[in-house]
Amino acid sequence: MSLSIGVAGAGLVGRLFAWALGRAGHLVEVFEAGPGPEPRFDGLGAAAFSAAGMLSPLAELDAAEPEVAARGFESLRLWPLIAARLTGPLTLQMDGSLLLAHRQDLGAAQRVLARLQVSGFPAAQSLAEAELALLEPALLPGLRAWRLPGEGFINPVEAMAAMQQDSKAHWHWGRPVTAVEPGRLRLADGNDLNFDCVIDARGLGAKPQLPLRGVRGEVITLSLAAHGLRRPVRLLHPRHRVYLVPRSHDQLVLGASEIESADRSPVSLQSAVELMAAAHSVMPALAEARISRLDVNLRPALNDNRPFTHAEPGLLQLNGLYRHGWLLAPALVQELLLASGLANLETQ
Repeated sequence: MSLSIGVAGAGLVGRLFAWALGRAGHLVEVFEAGPGPEPRFDGLGAAAFSAAGMLSPLAELDAAEPEVAARGFESLRLWPLIAARLTGPLTLQMDGSLLLAHRQDLGAAQRVLARLQVSGFPAAQSLAEAELALLEPALLPGLRAWRLPGEGFINPVEAMAAMQQDSKAHWHWGRPVTAVEPGRLRLADGNDLNFDCVIDARGLGAKPQLPLRGVRGEVITLSLAAHGLRRPVRLLHPRHRVYLVPRSHDQLVLGASEIESADRSPVSLQSAVELMAAAHSVMPALAEARISRLDVNLRPALNDNRPFTHAEPGLLQLNGLYRHGWLLAPALVQELLLASGLANLETQ
């Protein structure tokens, strides 16, 4: 049966819901505060555009609960099914990721690796120097390295565009939603709109209905022709969680996983210098890279950093994905779709 569904928010979660529900034959309308579907790199757009797109359930065990990793592996199973149904260009790679450490930082690295050893999950695979050189010749010789099987990355900008363009939804840009209740969306312009079911996917826009906080993420996009990096890497550094993701053959994304601040101001000199120095220390060719963009955004998080899901007749809510948006979204959206009987990501 076709239902009328109103979606509040056109970030990753909103677009994934809209895409799946439209394919299931429902009449979907999406309401978004932003001016249009294109990416914004001004700190005010959807946080999903600013993400590196790492799909790293094992690596997240360093600072997250096992349930995050379990849902992450479920998303790793779902992303190829979703990507196969999207018609736009989409880079999705799941050939593993690497953890790296300089030899003087082995103590910190071993503490992280110990936290990754959770029963039921694959183990990090130690690599000899020759094995690392074969897998990733662009990396500095002599690094200690561990491979995390099955992990990978997705291109967020491509995925966001493909979900929006392939959906059968009606998109309302520049129309923020101020309140959500079962079967009803209240818009900032004073209109109340009724639907058979509504979905709250507003991220930080859901404050104060949800006790959310913003967690600052800083990302640096680098351009370097034929850089040679094939897989995402994380540097096990005593002070920083630094990651480097090969977005394409001539572009890389460099970032830190989290900064406890709701500041939307531009990237600081200290952050930029420390991030780029750390990345250069494991990949010498980055000395010739060019800085294409410095980007800042806020990730929505609850006090316990766990995702918030809620389902009742006429209302679905998903928020607080913290730094795990691309890793958790398919699994959590699927849980809510199946609980409500509205759709199934595996079959739509």
